[in-house]
Amino acid sequence: MTTAYRVPLRHRLLRGVMKPLARGIFRLLAEVKIVGVEHIPFGKPYVVATNHVSMFDPPFIGAFWPDKLEIIGAANVFDKPAEGLVLKMYGVIPVHRGEYDRALLTKIVHILNSGLPLLIAPEGGRSHVTAMRRAKPGIAYIVEQTGAPVLPVGLVGMTGDIFQRAFRRPRHTLEMRVGKPIVLPKINSKGTHRQAMRQQNADLVMSHLAGLLPEEYRGVYAESTILPA
Repeated sequence: MTTAYRVPLRHRLLRGVMKPLARGIFRLLAEVKIVGVEHIPFGKPYVVATNHVSMFDPPFIGAFWPDKLEIIGAANVFDKPAEGLVLKMYGVIPVHRGEYDRALLTKIVHILNSGLPLLIAPEGGRSHVTAMRRAKPGIAYIVEQTGAPVLPVGLVGMTGDIFQRAFRRPRHTLEMRVGKPIVLPKINSKGTHRQAMRQQNADLVMSHLAGLLPEEYRGVYAESTILPA
């Protein structure tokens, strides 16, 4: 029997300090607007899927998310002095982009099967522009292995020039829009068809996500947007 995943004590203690500190910094820099919190299935495992424009996206979600939240992030960022230190203190799980990592996937499945939510960016990295890129199929694989629902979270205003905009008038707005949970279709196919179905499920997640975002943020999913009810 596999034991439940437990967040190391040092990370739990550090998060208790880092989250309110980050909330204070973001509120100092901009107006903060959070909508859709009622859609969060507290106490259950789920995958938070978000658009990813700038390095500020994960800290923003982590700071204002009202539930426990594990986060995966690009391994190369851990080598940067300031950003890497923050990631290590929080306990972000490093992922090597473009590489198949069985140990990482096993850990992700373990986290969700232990009842904890997980934040990922289906695009596979920062787009550096507001328009979304095509999702990678990894999110569909994770859901396939765990059966966890997906919670789309749209971020608006999280561009890389947050600090430059901080003291302009009117004040810049940073917005997090939480959508309703999505249950992805089950995949029973094999081989190349299975891979195609995973990509379809990943695209389905992004279509729901696009429905939470302004038109200029939807990118390649502008034509397949599923608008929220």
